[in-house]
Amino acid sequence: MKVRILDGNCLAGTDHRLDVLKGQGAKVLPGKSLVVLDPDLDLAINIFLCEDGHAQERRLFSQVLETVERDELWMADRNMCTRDFLLGLNKKGAYFVIREHQTMPWEPVSELKSIGQIEAGLLLEQKVCITNNGESLVMRRVLLRLFKPTQSGEKEVAIFTTLSSHKVSTDQVASLYRNRRSIENLFQVVTENYQCEIKTLGYPQAALFSFCLALVAYNILATVRAALATVHGHGKIEAGLSSYYMVEEMQGVYRGMMIAIEPVHWQVFDSLPLTEFGNVLLFLSQQVRLLNFLKQPRGPKKKKGPPIYDPKHPHLSTARLLEPSHKSP
Repeated sequence: MKVRILDGNCLAGTDHRLDVLKGQGAKVLPGKSLVVLDPDLDLAINIFLCEDGHAQERRLFSQVLETVERDELWMADRNMCTRDFLLGLNKKGAYFVIREHQTMPWEPVSELKSIGQIEAGLLLEQKVCITNNGESLVMRRVLLRLFKPTQSGEKEVAIFTTLSSHKVSTDQVASLYRNRRSIENLFQVVTENYQCEIKTLGYPQAALFSFCLALVAYNILATVRAALATVHGHGKIEAGLSSYYMVEEMQGVYRGMMIAIEPVHWQVFDSLPLTEFGNVLLFLSQQVRLLNFLKQPRGPKKKKGPPIYDPKHPHLSTARLLEPSHKSP
């Protein structure tokens, strides 16, 4: 079963460089998008763009549904939980694991029953039904009562799914949804390493184009990581290899390679069959020194007391504080 993870991304506010923006004091948004991730390949395989930064992501759902194929499994957060979208996925013959939105209307078909518990909390399940424009759908509602509330104070997470209980257990449904966060890692990588949100790009088309280029760069990085994992082991690459150091290496070496190596030596890759190209990547992966790209995890944060402030001495000399004779409080 092919898995598709759907999530939205709203581009950050830009500088007020355009004439229509110069007199505005509010933050101006150049657009938003829905991105589809294939978690098995770790590739962004589709994107749906909207130039209106104030528009709801839901206006793009009809475009998403056009790409859905039978027997796919779609996972998404509660922003994607609408009757039209869930019924649309079911009509396409696809399955879904999508978090319940608090405004989503549904009717109980069975009582809520306790199933057991996992590390995160207690699991319960029931069957529910949604109806819209004469269409109805009976599905499973998995409820996870958390032992520890989320950062926003939520104590429960409810998930809708059409996966059969005979094939996918309640705890597996909860695990599938929690693994949905892999797409958030994608957004973090493209934001931190590829500058996908450039503050000077006020025109929506330019800002969205820049974001798409960042996704292409992410896919290239994911392909390189997959080749390295095949040669050196998936556990070693996922746990220890830093995307930041890899991107820094590529950016630093690329221009020099383009100068030192004649274009004719790159043209061979234009017509190289995918199988042969993959073999080249595996060969090159064997030459990579992973020690140059290892993560540098920071140690645990030390607890700090409140800062010392003396109103009689509002300014301090850094040089005096660094003197060996200075005593720390």
